[in-house]
Amino acid sequence: MSEHASGPDERSYHMTPGEFRRQGRAVIDLIADYLERIEEFPVLSPVQPGEVRAALPGSPPERGEPLADMLADVERVILPGLTHWQSPSFFGFFPANSSGPSVLGELLSAGLGVQGMLWATSPACTELETLVLDWLAELLALPAGFRSDSPAGGAVIQDSASSAVLCALVAARERATRGLVGTAGGAAAGQLTTYCSAEAHSSVEKAVRIAGVGTDNLRRVAVDDRLALDPAALEAALATDVAAGATPVLVVATVGTTGTTAIDPLPAVAAVCDRYAVWLHVDAAMSGTAALCPEFRWIHEGLDRADSYSVNPHKWMFTNFDCDAFYVADRAALVSALSILPEYLRNAATESGAVIDYRDWQVPLGRRFRALKLWFVLRHYGAGGLRHHVREHVAIAQKLAGWVRADSRFELAAPVPLNLVCFRHVDGDVATERVMAEVNGSGAAYLSSTRVCGRLVIRVSVGGTLTRAAHVKAAWGRLQQAADGL
Repeated sequence: MSEHASGPDERSYHMTPGEFRRQGRAVIDLIADYLERIEEFPVLSPVQPGEVRAALPGSPPERGEPLADMLADVERVILPGLTHWQSPSFFGFFPANSSGPSVLGELLSAGLGVQGMLWATSPACTELETLVLDWLAELLALPAGFRSDSPAGGAVIQDSASSAVLCALVAARERATRGLVGTAGGAAAGQLTTYCSAEAHSSVEKAVRIAGVGTDNLRRVAVDDRLALDPAALEAALATDVAAGATPVLVVATVGTTGTTAIDPLPAVAAVCDRYAVWLHVDAAMSGTAALCPEFRWIHEGLDRADSYSVNPHKWMFTNFDCDAFYVADRAALVSALSILPEYLRNAATESGAVIDYRDWQVPLGRRFRALKLWFVLRHYGAGGLRHHVREHVAIAQKLAGWVRADSRFELAAPVPLNLVCFRHVDGDVATERVMAEVNGSGAAYLSSTRVCGRLVIRVSVGGTLTRAAHVKAAWGRLQQAADGL
């Protein structure tokens, strides 16, 4: 093989296919080695602010450097500066799972380098996405109206549930005002209002800011004793706003709130939305994955009355970030709100009306081939493999909840419907904070916190790709040891 075929091209500075093949193996080896020894790292990075930057050159190189030097810096600087989300002892926030098939799908997407803004710019990119989202709808037993082969519905991969709620809000706003805001601006439509529970994700507030509805017009509705949205309080808020001349545009219900995985009562919420003709968006970012298992599909009861729905395979379905599946019952409402067709994007396929152009289903024009990694994951694990891990994670979380109940020093702070356990030390916030800080500071596990009814609580989220019962048992043991030292 010639030098040109196997090494860097001195004339173009590009990495040749032969060199890419050789260097690619080194990168794959680094990733595999990292996963094999991931438990050797402290889960929470111990570096101080500015430490990573100070360890690297302040200016870019004039001459290109070999990949070996870059990988050496990954080992020396980057890995010690990471909080290791793929560690089996990472229990903070919600999982941000990755897996071998997902990484390989992402690599293939990057290597193919396609831009899927239009069907015409890469037909396979569009059609695989449509197919894999219909597969996912089948696996989760979603309402038939969300499938691409339904008369009006369909789905698209967004980067996150935050983008999904923003797109839902824009579509709902345009439907409620008959397109007036999109053409004449917000002032022309008068006061527009949006509703979610007091426990809903912060993305709802960000969406109302971006969409011009404004935080003053976001109603944080009271919750019940299970921390789920109270339908009576929602109806009262809607009635008050309508009587004052406002136009309600969107209600966001949550299946699995970030704080405690509270599950809003979709049938009752949907009934209120029907009475006021307001768009209902259901955010099931993490917990929606539980519906892979028939015994957990009760979480979606009433979903058939929703206008839109989102779930993140990049949380609990072993598909690396970013990958949010966003479903709508009326694709025309979404497309009409977001579609702009400049002359340079016109093409015969679009004009025919026979294809989907996903640029019209999202805020950006450009889009990556995200469907590949989800396709790889679904084909690698199969429905049975995915269900196995979801059931295992839920069972482990339920076991942890039992351990908490059995220890008089701790108490559960919220119901445990799925895979998140929220608890606190009975002596109050200071004790809870000290126990959690000791475990996090040890590097053996990472836990995050929230507040429930004003009190600090520890959250243990069980859902990591590599997490098994032994890891949760070890974390619980460390929490008990920390409590012994108070």
